[in-house]
Amino acid sequence: MALSFCRRQICINKTLLQPKRYQHGYIILVPEIGEDLPEKKTIFQNNRTVEQRLQSKLWISEAGVKAIEDVITKKTCDDIFKEVFQPLEKVGTPLDMTWGLSKTLYLGNSTLMPTSSYMSIHDRARRARASKFNNKAIYQAVKSELESDREKNSEEMRILQKFAVEAKLNGLNLNSNDQVLLTEYLKKLNNERTIFKQKNEISTKQFSHIIKDSSIVKEFPDILLKSLSVDSNHPLNGPWRITLSPHVYMPVMKYCPDREIRWNIWQALVSRGSTQRDRDLVTSVNLEEIRFVRNDIAKLLGYNCYADMSMETKMAGSLSKVQSVLHNLLENAKPAQEDELKNFAVDRGFSYENLELWDIPYWRRKQQKSELDYTEDSFKEYFPLPKVLTGLFQLCEKLLNVVIKQRHNVSTWHKDVKFYDVFESHSSAPVAGFYFDPYERSEEKVRFQGHGWMVGIQNQSRITNTKPLAALIFNFEPPVGEKQSHLTFNEVKSLFHKFGHAMQHLLTRTNYSEVAGLSNVEWDAVEISGHVFSHWLYNKNVIDSISCHCHSEDTLPEQKFETLLKIGKHMAGLDLCRELYLSALDLELHTSKDFWLDIVKRLWPKYRCFNLHKIDSHPCSFTQIFTEEWGAAYYSHIWSRMIAADVYSAFHEVQGDEQQVIDVGKRFRDTFLAFGGSVHPSKTFREFRGRDPSPKALLSSLGLKNRSNNKPI
Repeated sequence: MALSFCRRQICINKTLLQPKRYQHGYIILVPEIGEDLPEKKTIFQNNRTVEQRLQSKLWISEAGVKAIEDVITKKTCDDIFKEVFQPLEKVGTPLDMTWGLSKTLYLGNSTLMPTSSYMSIHDRARRARASKFNNKAIYQAVKSELESDREKNSEEMRILQKFAVEAKLNGLNLNSNDQVLLTEYLKKLNNERTIFKQKNEISTKQFSHIIKDSSIVKEFPDILLKSLSVDSNHPLNGPWRITLSPHVYMPVMKYCPDREIRWNIWQALVSRGSTQRDRDLVTSVNLEEIRFVRNDIAKLLGYNCYADMSMETKMAGSLSKVQSVLHNLLENAKPAQEDELKNFAVDRGFSYENLELWDIPYWRRKQQKSELDYTEDSFKEYFPLPKVLTGLFQLCEKLLNVVIKQRHNVSTWHKDVKFYDVFESHSSAPVAGFYFDPYERSEEKVRFQGHGWMVGIQNQSRITNTKPLAALIFNFEPPVGEKQSHLTFNEVKSLFHKFGHAMQHLLTRTNYSEVAGLSNVEWDAVEISGHVFSHWLYNKNVIDSISCHCHSEDTLPEQKFETLLKIGKHMAGLDLCRELYLSALDLELHTSKDFWLDIVKRLWPKYRCFNLHKIDSHPCSFTQIFTEEWGAAYYSHIWSRMIAADVYSAFHEVQGDEQQVIDVGKRFRDTFLAFGGSVHPSKTFREFRGRDPSPKALLSSLGLKNRSNNKPI
């Protein structure tokens, strides 16, 4: 009965979007993609409707999992895909889609999905979506199927392995006493993570620095001054409030000429959670508790340490392999940390003994402007958003054999949001679609570090006949009057990266949503496609296709293109060493039992060329690994860049031969984009490249000398 009821709930709308306004909200209908959705259904009307609809989908999903459990408990499971995985697809699809739209609204229009509403349902939705992995009956059916000699294709095997690994990590193979202990550990871990996060948020918000002297901000861009202004009606007149918000901190460090102010901001950032600040907000004890509880969980589940447990869901596969790559990259990056930046600063009046970490962003920007003739504004005038989008779509058409077209008359959460259909070049019906929400709206949009997000709203599933749907949400400067929106080069990179990320979600060819697109892709491989797209910005033909001067309409001149190549390599050794240090720190914190400060003192001189200051307690605010999901996984950022550079080098090797470039594009489409999570990324890479990956291409792209024998990994 419950399962039958759930199946009747699966069908979601088929109609084109139709805007309908209500007194207390806004109705959004999911667009038809192809011929997949036979019923019209409204998705959102107002905040209460959002929560009510999501609660309904939560109940349907959980009831559906229970119904499947009842069926396979009463009789032997003869065909796990027909009796378990296909019904799971059907009961989970409405929840996944509704949750994807909830996240989209939260990021795109927080007046329709306020933070309080979103956070109140976040954990509840996460638990409901994971309930299928925490079900003993389903786990037993999976184990039996894995032990059977029935033939399985790659996609089916990956689904079985996914459920088996998730069950293991959830402790389903533990005895009852150990399961109780695991539950206690998880409660303690969640509590410590929550406290760590809350203390950091309070500590971050407590700091502010007021600047009243207009001479200090004379080089600040107007858009930065507006975001700092105490009086929003007169943003250029001051005073200006400096905070530790990510979108404020780094721009201020780049433009502030006053070293004492830079030091004050820097020390406030790196001392969060330490005894140097409010003692009620010290996180050292919480940090250690998180480490030790994670280690206890790992040992309970049969691993040597938490870092070893993390490797279960990573492309790298082993801690030793990751450490080998980090060491290889460090050998090449560390000698490049020492550059001419200090000499440049001294020649321009810097009178202190050493450049310190709070000096680097400022003098780096000054050197880029003086010696490389690079400023963000001088390049921004070459990248109008419509032109960039046109060139990006053309690149996709050439490499991926798809056509991207805007669909009009689609209701969205804001008038600036557009909807695009994605077609195979030979098809008349779209195979996927995405929303594009480009502009900053300070009163509506949530703003975190970085320029934007890609949200997978709906996964590909041939079982439920649903097509992929995504949202690309950015905070670009909006157009003013007839003046188009123009992007900085960093914003162009962000757009290309997120778009490449979206292509893997949208162009998957799997049958099951469990392994479609980015689902079930190992953590250290998730960003590969995004980074591959970013590499194309260092191809002159692509730059010509996306650039157009705001007055002359000329493409980016050759000299400026060469500047972009140099900027991409400027101080690359220092940047890479920082990321290598944080990656090594994360792994060591989750491997060693030593006190965190002793680990920092041991690793710092191996990776950094700066003094470690007593006030610097950066692990106490390392939220990415202690409150987010990057514990023992921070290295994934470097790993995915390394793999992506090697993937792009396949295009670079055949540059100049148009047909060979198209052939490599087809191979990329047929492997990395088509397979999604249905094939292990190591196998995907070998099928694409014909060998195992190497760090050589990443080092070359960063302009770092290859000082070691970079054999395939």
